[in-house]
Amino acid sequence: MRFHLVTLFPAFFDSALSTTMLQKGQERGALEFVRYNIRDYATDKHRVTDDTPYGGGPGMVMKPEPLVAAIEATGDAAARPRRVLLSPQGRPFTQPIAAEFARLPELVLVCGRYEGVDERVRSYVDEELSIGDYVLSGGEVAALVVIDVVSRLVPGVLGAAESAIEESFRDGLLEYPHYTRPPEFRGQPVPAVLLSGDHEAIRRWRRAQSLQRTAARRPDLLARAQVTDADRAILAAAERPPRRHG
Repeated sequence: MRFHLVTLFPAFFDSALSTTMLQKGQERGALEFVRYNIRDYATDKHRVTDDTPYGGGPGMVMKPEPLVAAIEATGDAAARPRRVLLSPQGRPFTQPIAAEFARLPELVLVCGRYEGVDERVRSYVDEELSIGDYVLSGGEVAALVVIDVVSRLVPGVLGAAESAIEESFRDGLLEYPHYTRPPEFRGQPVPAVLLSGDHEAIRRWRRAQSLQRTAARRPDLLARAQVTDADRAILAAAERPPRRHG
């Protein structure tokens, strides 16, 4: 998959794209990153990319001419990649959206800066995307989040295909707890079922833990998740108080 990164700060991505999973994805030929410096598309002597807002107000606004020129450089009108503007006004980024993007051969991520972009730029992108309800210094941080989440789903990026399947939010639930050696740490043992070798029992335990953890920590997710009658029975059993004997 090819990512086109439209930014004022191409070097911002150097470290992240040259380490760990993203580096390995490039070495395996599964990922490619092309960067476009917006300043290179400014036509004035000083390569200005921002100006004061019409109507007054604080901050600077990114000019449409160089930004649109950089966006158009990512592909011609006949077969252009999907264009996404990182913006707090966009639809919230979710795992299903990441899966949708991972099926594309190419994706353009447009990184805004300063007070925002000239409103007319929005007619040159296909959609706006937000990673959360907070303010960032620029779209580069948001673009890295999108790259990381989407890349995990691109075939050939992760060493084990199962790693991308059994993760939080895949089916609308939080992931189950993880344990590794030693079998006991400071009085805290690993659950016995994980040491049993009974794969079906382990699967049932993990599903129950995932359901219960989501119900406790993110009930908003549980309300939208795909749960079965068996899942509902697990949750109902967890809510019942234990029986008293004697």
